[in-house]
Parts: sequence; C-alpha cells; structure tokens
Amino acid sequence: MAGAALGLVLAFSGLSGAIAADITPPDKAFAQPVGSDYFLANYTAYEAYLKTLAGQSDRMKLVDIGKTEEGRTMWVAIVSSPANLAKLDRYKEIARKLAKADGVREDEARKLAAEGKAIVWIDAGLHASETITSQGQIQVLYRMLTQTDPETLRMLDDTIILFGQDNPDGMEMVSDWYMRNQDPKKREFGSLPRLYHKYIGHDNNRDSFMSSMAETTNVNRQLFREWYPQIIYNQHQTGPNGMVVFVPPFRDPFNFNYDPLVMTELQEVGMAMHSRLVAEDKPGSGARSAAPYSTWHNGMERSVAYFHNSIGLLTEIIGGPTPTTVNLVPELQLPGNDRPAPIAPREWHLQDSLDYQWTMNRAVIDYASRNKERLLLGIWKMGDNSIKRGSKDSWTTTPTRVEALAAAGKDKPGPYGAAIDPGLYKTVLQTPESRDPRGYVIPADQADMPTVVAFLNALIKTGVDVDKATKPFAIAGKTYPAGSYVVRTAQAYRPHILDMFEPQDHPHDLEYPGGPPKAPYDVTGYTLAYQMGIKFDRILDGFEAPTTRVPDLISVAPGAVKGSGGAGWLISHEANASFTLTNRLLKAGARVYWVKDGAKAGKTAFGPGAIFVPASPAAKAVIDKGVKDLGIDAYAVGGKPSGATIALKPIRVGLVDVYGGSMPSGWNRWMFEKFEAPFQVVYPQRLDAGDIGKDFDVLVFPDGVVPAPADGPYKAGRGGPQPKPEAIPAQYRSWLGRISDDKTLPQIADFVKGGGTVVAIGASTRLAQALGAPIDVATAKMENGQLKALSTRELYIPGSVLRAKVDVKQPLAYGSGPDIDVFFDRSPTFTIKAEAKGVAKVSWFDSDKPLHSGWAVGQERLKGSADMLDIDVGKGKVFVFGPEITQRAQSWGTFKFLFNGLLYGPAVSGK
Repeated sequence: MAGAALGLVLAFSGLSGAIAADITPPDKAFAQPVGSDYFLANYTAYEAYLKTLAGQSDRMKLVDIGKTEEGRTMWVAIVSSPANLAKLDRYKEIARKLAKADGVREDEARKLAAEGKAIVWIDAGLHASETITSQGQIQVLYRMLTQTDPETLRMLDDTIILFGQDNPDGMEMVSDWYMRNQDPKKREFGSLPRLYHKYIGHDNNRDSFMSSMAETTNVNRQLFREWYPQIIYNQHQTGPNGMVVFVPPFRDPFNFNYDPLVMTELQEVGMAMHSRLVAEDKPGSGARSAAPYSTWHNGMERSVAYFHNSIGLLTEIIGGPTPTTVNLVPELQLPGNDRPAPIAPREWHLQDSLDYQWTMNRAVIDYASRNKERLLLGIWKMGDNSIKRGSKDSWTTTPTRVEALAAAGKDKPGPYGAAIDPGLYKTVLQTPESRDPRGYVIPADQADMPTVVAFLNALIKTGVDVDKATKPFAIAGKTYPAGSYVVRTAQAYRPHILDMFEPQDHPHDLEYPGGPPKAPYDVTGYTLAYQMGIKFDRILDGFEAPTTRVPDLISVAPGAVKGSGGAGWLISHEANASFTLTNRLLKAGARVYWVKDGAKAGKTAFGPGAIFVPASPAAKAVIDKGVKDLGIDAYAVGGKPSGATIALKPIRVGLVDVYGGSMPSGWNRWMFEKFEAPFQVVYPQRLDAGDIGKDFDVLVFPDGVVPAPADGPYKAGRGGPQPKPEAIPAQYRSWLGRISDDKTLPQIADFVKGGGTVVAIGASTRLAQALGAPIDVATAKMENGQLKALSTRELYIPGSVLRAKVDVKQPLAYGSGPDIDVFFDRSPTFTIKAEAKGVAKVSWFDSDKPLHSGWAVGQERLKGSADMLDIDVGKGKVFVFGPEITQRAQSWGTFKFLFNGLLYGPAVSGK
C-alpha cells in the first residue's frame, strides 16, 4: 500500500521514470512511511537511512562535516551523476577559484564556468520544530537517487547538490517528543521542555556571522571554505496565514554592502519556484509583501549568503505531522504580483507539504541546471567586482548620505525639473573622507587580544582572508607592531568584511508616508567589531604591509609570567579571559583581590580593578598553566599593591530559565561554560520555594524571563500556555511555573535584602522597580496612572548599537574603557530619583545622537538616562543592565559587566 501511495505521489508531481529496485524506499526503512500523518522519523533513523542510501546508490556520497554540540555526527549527502562524483575534487576546485576570484581573469573564468558544475546547498531541520523540512528531505533524496526521467538525469549531470541536516540534536529531540504518546491523536510538540538546540533554539539561525555554535561552524565551513555553492537554500516553516508557502523575492530594505547581482539572480530563482508551483497546480505561494522577511540582517544562514555572493533562499511552508487546515482570509482570495495563485480553504496533511517541498527543491535544481554557466560566472563576477572595488577609491551609498544629497540640492535645481544639480553627486556622495576602506588594521598591542582572536576567527570561519604582520610597519605615519592583523577589502567577500566593520545605516522605514516605523525583520545594527570592542584603524588609501596569510583558525598566543617578585601576581582586568583565570583561582582555593584604584608592576600600569593574587602553591599552579592557555600575562610583584581592595569569594550562580527554554538564558549558559563560571540553571518553582540564599549567591535574570505587561515599558517576557504536569515526564515537572509578582517576588526580595545579588538584563530589569529601587523608567510615560511604553513614533530602537559613557571606577565597569558600544533592542533606561541613596550610575547616554550602527527613532530621548546601575537593596545588590549586554554571545565588549557583577556582588554584600 505504501509503495502504491508513493507511486501516486510521483504521478501527481508530474514525474516519470523507473524506480531502482535495489535502493531501499523510505516506506521500507522507517517504522511508518515518511509523510504519514502523526509520524516523524528521528535523526537516528534518518542517519541510518543515509548510510543505507550511500551504500546502494552510485549517485550519492556521504560526508561527515563535524560534530554537533551534543556530539552527533553531521552528514552532508552529495548527490550528482556518477561521473561527477568521480571528479568532485576538480569541481570543488573550480567552485573555489570562481568564488574567490583572486587572480582569475575573465577568459579563464569563462572556461572554468563551462567546465564546472553548479553547486547547490539544500538543507533541512535548522529549526527542529519545523519538522516538514527534515521529513521532506528523505523523500527528495530517494527520488533524486532513483528517478531516470530526462529532467532528473540532466539535473544530475549539470549540478552537484549538497543535502545537509543543520540540527541533528533537535531532530532527534523533537521527533522523539512528538512520538512519545502511543495515541497518535495526542501527539504534539508544543510542550517541549527545553530549546531544540542545546543552547540557543531558534537563535541557531542568528549565529551565521559569529559561528559560536559547533553546527554553524560546520555549515559555514562547507559554504564558504569548502564548496562555495552558488545557491544556498534554507528551508523553514510555517507559512503565512491563509496561504501555503512564502517563496522569495523578499521585501526591502536592501543591504547596501552586497553586490546587486546577487539580488537580481535571487529574484530569478524565486520566480522560477513560484512558476513551477503554479504550473503543477500547487497554489498558495506568496512573495515580498506576503511576509516580513527582508535581506538586511547578516546573521541568518540564507542571508549571510548574500555577503558571500551566493543566492540565499528561504521558504516558509505550512503543515506538520498533525493535520491542519488552510484558513480562509478574504483579502488573499484576490491574485496579485506577490500572491499569483490564491488557494481555497482545505484540510492539509503532511504529505501535502512534502509535495510542495519536492516541487520547490526541483525548481531550484532545475534553475541551477539550466543556468549552470551563468551562476558560475556570476559568482566570479561578483567576487571580481569586490576585488576591484577594494583596490581603488570606492563609495557605498547609504540613506544618511542620500538625505544629505537631498538637503544639499534643495536650492540647486538641475536641468530636468525635479532633478538636482548633478555635480552634487561627487561633492556630497563621493567626498574623500566618505570612501570605503581599502583595509582594516587591528593592532597587536591592544589589551584584550584573546577577544581579538575570537573576532578574527569569526571572520575566518566565514571565509574571509586575514593577514598577519611579520614585522613592524607604518601606514600614514602610524606604526603598528609585528603580529598586528590586516584585513584587506580587495577580496571576494568584501561585502561581508564591510558589514562586520562598518556601521549599518538602516533606512527610515515607515508603514506609510508620515506613519509609524515598520518593524524590521530581526535587528538593524549589529557591527561585530563594535559589539566585540575591537580596536581597529580604517585605512582609506592604498597601502603596503609586510604580512603573511593566516592559513586557518588562529590560536591565542600563549601569555607569560613576567617579573620575579615573590609576593604574588598582578593581572589586567581588561581581557575577558581574566574572568576565566579568576574562576579557576577561586575554584582552587586561591585568594583573589581587585585593587580599586589600579596598580603598577614596574612600568606597566593597571587600571581600576587590577587583579592581585597573593602567592601560594595553589595560585602558582593555576597561573602558570592559565596564562599559557588563555593568552594573558601575569606580573610577579615583590609586594602587595597599596590602596583599597575588594576580596573575592567563590560564588554560586543561579541562571534563571523557564519551561520550554529561554534563548537569552541559553546564550548565557554557553558563555558561563566557555568562561568557566560555576552555575546551575534554576527554574521558577525553586525561586518560589524561598530560602534562595541556601543554594545561591547570585541570580541572573536574562532578558525576557520575567513577565511584563504587553503595553508597559518592558518587553513582554516569554509566555504562552504550559502543559499540565501529568502530560509530561516527571523529570521535567519541576521546570514548570512562571516568575510572578505575588509568589516569586517576595522570595527574591528576601534573598536580596539578606545579602544576595540579582543581575537583571534587558526587560528583566523590571525586577529592580518591583524590589523598590529608587529609579524611574526614562523610556516610558504615565497614562491614566499607568506606566506605559512610549509609542514607536516617539522612541523606536529595534536592535541597534549605541555609544554610551562609562564610569570606569565603578566595580561593575572594571576593565572597561570610558566609552563603549552597547546592543540596544527596545531596552529600558533609567533616571535616579532625587532622594535616592545607594544607587551608582555605571553607564549612561550623554549624547542626543548615541546611535552607532542601525536605526533609531527618537534617540535624543535617551540623553541623560542611565543604562547600567549598581543598586543597594538591604544587605544585597541589584545590578541593572538595560541593554542586552550578552546579545547572542556577540557583544564581547560588554561581557565583563556581567562577569564583574557575578563576583562583585557576593564580595561586598551581606556586610
């Protein structure tokens, strides 16, 4: 029966050709036919099937691309003709040469394009709860390996398809959770107890330029260092209401760094997908205005492709293993350019979605086959364009510069009526000082080189070429030491380089002229060099430097113990890695102090919060090993530094999470593990039980774990229904519950007043006011006696990088500079009440234009308000961090505020 059903599916898809008898079909390999209602195959079965297919088919090669965060193997199934598979190394080399474009002339590029094969990446399962993509990939693979119709054979001959599974851990977890109930009608995965990625859940599709996670690193290696596909197809669900699937093209805004050719080609592929769906009588697809997806943000898998001259596709389709319906939305019954073929309401099954997915996969591969040479030549052309632009004076036109052009032209009409004087093009848009850099120099003598290495490795993981100076050199009168790093923009991935170093200038995007701001898809400003606090110089003119290419990921250069004093060691507070070393020392029982006003070791000066470790055998063992591992120096001194100190203590940290999982909490968990902070995850039920100080010295409340009114000044926290305890396994029942004002808040108040420390980030800073802190929310207004959020016309900063001032003598700010970049996403800021006592302002906005990267409406309202506060409550401390200081583990420049809070609070509280 299952075989007959599969035959019907193929027939309805308009496909012909014999099925190879010696290749196991899915209905024979899994417990139930893939595509059946109420059934999901897990990763264990999927992996076994991949190995079966690889052993049976001469059209497929299976490649191990690395381990997941939970240790599973990630596989890529390479599918092509047997002849192509025999020459994979040659086709991979052709793809590399054309994508990197370095030294490849046009005549050579044309020859390589004629010889090469189009490379297409098609993945599944990135968001594991979007189950259609993984289940559909099983059917797609089988059909591509067995069908013998002319179109399939042409596709196999012209293309090399890389089928990847992005999140094996999540596929295993979600499928097993769904299938846990014996009664099919009771199966669901809406009550998952934790995130479907070990740390970050949905945010695994926001990690693409940072590559913090193992899975992202593995995928990026395939995309930008191994295979260089011209098309990257990233499949998702769910589709728009009243429709079946969103298919590109996307809506504006258009990022101004990438090559325009990547967008025009993307529109071609997207429309080919729509056309094939319509031709196969599969209505209900939509583009552009049908969904909020844009091409601005670099952090997603399909969008990082644009900055690497690859066509990035995203589809979002409805459905799942539990049957559903296509809703009737009246206005969607009229066809239009963005919705060419409306669909009538109907019942919808998993196999319906899989049929659509097959058609879209087929359309993408067919496009690549028919346009093989154009795609290969196009990726070379874009790379060559980038090299040329990085080798001469060039300019990027941004909204701010266009506004300046319009303002300059108001009184200078041109010869054609509405046009302005064309001479303004060069005098406004192409001024010498507004040129794009020829490169960036990152000096080797800055304070936090391990963080510099983390930044450079993020670039290298995405295929950027990085050079290192072999000896000192000078540019424009400034000397740089040997070991400094140089990132030249005359390379194929120039768009990505600019996007990581330069500020994003998001357009002033309104719902309608004069209307409120239109919400962006994800964030608007994310410049990684700013977020990580990297010191670099922009080089606008051509330059020479004695450098050699960094061959692979950079290892942190070992630090050293310097000096010969016997009293102990001084360590700078400026490197994030000093927190790791401190944790190791405290764990070993060594004494550690912060010297409030700084200290000196010979000619080396240490700023406020310098770390002093008295001599002891335990401390020596940790420091001797730690400086080498972590890349920081320790200075042996002959006496204890003079001046006041803060004695640190071993700490017990409770990281607050909620049932279902909080992504900000997950990011913090990853950070705590990386920097070796001692912590436990704690859930609301434990907080409600009271006597918190018995187990914890510090509670960390990440952004969003504290519920808030939807119309208030704080973003609403994670909500939604929770399962009944009896509906989930016993091991997860203690995770249920929510932080509440009536039950949880009194216990937190007792904890703080008794000497505990609360660290509140982002919207969770609501706790400070709830605990009676003498502060007011600056980003709010009173309406009818209620504190309300400002309207988006008044203040709207939807994920941007802002510049703030810092009091470096405050313990929370030890190791920071006087000016920092903070990631700000509709975050609260505060004013201190006149009568307040025990409140210290740590960071604040002193400008009416703090925007450094992104988009800000009403930013002048932030001037004078504080974004970070140190507040005494009883015998304890509440640390308020309005900005997202740990934003997706990208904002390394503000990590130390959190790290300091974990140690400082317990050190001084309870006295």
